[in-house]
Amino acid sequence: MWDSPRLLNLVADLLLTAAALVLLLAAAYWLEPHFPVREVVVVSELREVQRKDVERALGGRLGASFFRVDLEGLRQSLEQQPFVRRAQVRRQWPSRLEIVIEEHRPAAWWGEDAAQLVNDRGEVFAAGYFGDENLPMLMGPSGTSAELLRRYAEFAQQLAPTGLRPQRVLLSERLAWQIWLDNGMLIDLGREQAKVPIRMRLARFVAHHAQVTTGKIPLAVDVRYPNGFVLRYDSSAESKGRGKQ
Repeated sequence: MWDSPRLLNLVADLLLTAAALVLLLAAAYWLEPHFPVREVVVVSELREVQRKDVERALGGRLGASFFRVDLEGLRQSLEQQPFVRRAQVRRQWPSRLEIVIEEHRPAAWWGEDAAQLVNDRGEVFAAGYFGDENLPMLMGPSGTSAELLRRYAEFAQQLAPTGLRPQRVLLSERLAWQIWLDNGMLIDLGREQAKVPIRMRLARFVAHHAQVTTGKIPLAVDVRYPNGFVLRYDSSAESKGRGKQ
């Protein structure tokens, strides 16, 4: 071995590399207390997430070692806050943490007791909300929130010419649809059918809404029929709608 210059050079290189690593580790150990986290910055524009929510997620991490701060733990803690949908955390030399937060954007209330919300992606989440009082209420079986939000947007667009707005949309366990409008009237759409789809039934109501709402406004309009609809009033009397085809 000692007669091989090549082998001796290799051993020397390995020893030098090991010594350099030891020096680097020693330097890092010595420098670590001198580089605490001094600043935490949220670089996203926030609407619902409050400063106190971020501080709650930080816990005792402010002042901790810049090199050892648990970024994954902080990310998970942030994502446990009510309005945080997703979070990213990164180090910014020499003493700063940067946080990127994607918020839940409330689009509707979920469930009859309005204990949960639906975000603009159709996902259900729990949070106390005191923002837009005109959020619609969506009700349906578990796992149908995205479909309900999509349908709500379609119903609202289709009803726009009438000046009426959906306030509640219900999808029953039997997959039947109902809409409560902002004038208190119920539209009973029934189940989706290939021959007479819901969009066609609602279009029939839109075409004749001026006649339907002239005078006494009905409690409900049942449009489940193929060629017309039924009006229901307080007296429970029913009259055939004028929108027959």
